[in-house]
Amino acid sequence: MKKFILISVMLLSLSAIGQTPKEVKMNAFVSNLMKKMTLDEKIGQLNLLIPGWGIPTGAVVSTDVEKKIKEGKVGGLFGITGVEKIKQAQKIASEQTRLKIPLLFGLDVIHGYKTTFPIPLGLSSSWDMNIIEQSARIAAIEATADGLNWTFSPMVDIARDPRWGRIAEGAGEDPYLGSQIAKAMVKGYQGNDLSKNNTMMACVKHFALYGAAEAGRDYNTTDMSRIRMYNEYLPPYKAAIEAGAGSVMSSFNEIDGVPATGNKWLLTDLLRKQWGFKGFVVSDYTSVNEMTNHGMGDLQTVSALALNAGLDMDMVGEGFLTTLKKSLQEGKTTQKQIDEACRRILEAKYKLGLFDDPFRYIDETKPAKEILTAQRRAETREIAAHTFVLLKNNNQVLPLKKSGIIALIGPLANDKNNMLGTWAVSGNPELSVPVLEGMKNVGGSAVNILYAKGANLSDDTLFAKKVNVFGTRIDIDKRSPEEMLNEAIETANKSDIVVVVVGEASEMSGEAASLTDIKIPDSQKKLIRALAKTGKPVVLVVMSGRPLALTEENDLASSVLLTWHAGLEAGNAIADV
Repeated sequence: MKKFILISVMLLSLSAIGQTPKEVKMNAFVSNLMKKMTLDEKIGQLNLLIPGWGIPTGAVVSTDVEKKIKEGKVGGLFGITGVEKIKQAQKIASEQTRLKIPLLFGLDVIHGYKTTFPIPLGLSSSWDMNIIEQSARIAAIEATADGLNWTFSPMVDIARDPRWGRIAEGAGEDPYLGSQIAKAMVKGYQGNDLSKNNTMMACVKHFALYGAAEAGRDYNTTDMSRIRMYNEYLPPYKAAIEAGAGSVMSSFNEIDGVPATGNKWLLTDLLRKQWGFKGFVVSDYTSVNEMTNHGMGDLQTVSALALNAGLDMDMVGEGFLTTLKKSLQEGKTTQKQIDEACRRILEAKYKLGLFDDPFRYIDETKPAKEILTAQRRAETREIAAHTFVLLKNNNQVLPLKKSGIIALIGPLANDKNNMLGTWAVSGNPELSVPVLEGMKNVGGSAVNILYAKGANLSDDTLFAKKVNVFGTRIDIDKRSPEEMLNEAIETANKSDIVVVVVGEASEMSGEAASLTDIKIPDSQKKLIRALAKTGKPVVLVVMSGRPLALTEENDLASSVLLTWHAGLEAGNAIADV
């Protein structure tokens, strides 16, 4: 008996080698919990849903969510905000299910929560890791105050084709800069202790090579050598893993002809064996199901393929939920693989402190104290001012003098709807500060500002309909283009200097927003040409979610300031500089 006990202690000691006391405690807790779980409950932990009462970020919305939670068939929800809604769902999971396992609550908190910061491409232009980390820290404080504990960020895809719309969400083309930003964002979200109720789990995405889609066409295939992969595209993902990112999201594209969501070399050999990643991997929105379009098989086949490759959580598609049990019975997957995936989800919940207190992120008093405060707005205003890029400044026209008459012209000069930028799902455009308001705030009574719209962002009604999928972004004026242009010229002639605010609507970049032409739309080009002919100095302020081809505009303007989409305090920040 003594010999048996000694051997048991030795085995336990060997298994704990290299683990911290916290990890040993976590493993014991999770192992004990899993012994109580049925197969259906384990598979349920691998199911991530978006309820119909959430913020839609895809074409599919989950059904019977409350019923599935009660049955232990849901591991997490995303796309919902607000303490009351999250509390309601968590209450069902932690009080009305057999084992009372709490839920994860995620959201695309990409560049701020309610206090929206400049788009990530804009933040990267600052080259300032301190303010980038600060933006993620503030986003985490706000999001967790509203009950969330998981963000689908940072997006660290290297992108070198500006036609690709999602270039707006990353750090651009440089792997060194992208790696530094990846680390800063993870640190900002997760802090030094994930169990604190103002930190949230990061999810580095889209793993991998999503930004190298051929011809800049979103969701297109990716084909590259391992040399380029390791040297130019993989470093930011690795940096995020080394910084401690708790989760990873698979990408839609293929790698070596195999979709990333079902690619074992990517999710297991590289991510886990080479890089030592210990967290969990979640699919992108229905990316398990979409492998059928790649000819990988029916839903049962691709679900087993994904699990066997190293995917742990199925977003929205419910292929895991509806087919894994059958695949196990047919020998197409194993109990060990299901257990490993379930363990990783449970470990994430343990690290977040949800087993100690499922409601640790739910405090009805926090939103008013932490979200959209005057301090938060001041912080995003200051950060935005560091992200602008001065492309040209002949005769030191900028900064403008706080005197005289300024003609402020352009479709983006007094437009709240396009200040936040793409993927600001929890932001409110109506609270944003447009340039006209900002210039009045900063200029004061000493400056006379004359405003004219001058042109539509685009005169193409079909294009406008596509861009306006999440609300009006391209507002086509009831007046004719000629009438608006004449008003702009008259306004310019009355001024000492002309400031023209042009560029892209926020949803002209982002997901499913690839463009073949990255020049400013013709409606705005006509406006810039006409204003240049007035002979007044022309300052061009360009808002965009991608680098634009500005050859003609550069020749016509005295100064060119690229501000990207600068977020909630865009107008004030632009006026500040």
